[in-house]
Amino acid sequence: MEAERRVGVAVDFSGCSKKALKWAIDNVARKGDHLILINIQAEGYYEGGEMQLWEATGSPFIPLSEFSDSNVMKKYGVKPDAETLDIVNTAAAQKEFLVLMKIYWGDAREKLCEAVDDIPLSCLVIGNRGLGKIKRAIMGSVSNHVVNNAHCPVTVVKDHHE
Repeated sequence: MEAERRVGVAVDFSGCSKKALKWAIDNVARKGDHLILINIQAEGYYEGGEMQLWEATGSPFIPLSEFSDSNVMKKYGVKPDAETLDIVNTAAAQKEFLVLMKIYWGDAREKLCEAVDDIPLSCLVIGNRGLGKIKRAIMGSVSNHVVNNAHCPVTVVKDHHE
């Protein structure tokens, strides 16, 4: 993983995705890298906005300055929280890397694996909510699917909220 690395982080603005984002910034991303936040929205019918235009291929790369703008993000149906924006704005300034966001619509398991190849990513960091064995068996684990099917190194950051 030399210069021009593309470090992907799956973000849904939950506590475990913020933990994964912080871990990626502290342990993986370095000066000159592209930190790409990947957000997956539920599949559905969209009457207008950018969602309808980009539903099949995912959004174009959205620079940090634009995804910090609530009016721009409203077009995509995404509402980044203030804490996540603060984390990435601070890190981008301190560590000198480029932060971009790409949004996909559909099943998170499939779309994260698709993003690895489409972008392409050098590595992916994903959070894990720590579902119990029964919930994981019924609902399926996004992180487990991505670890077993993505074509790049995947790091799972566990959320220990016991």
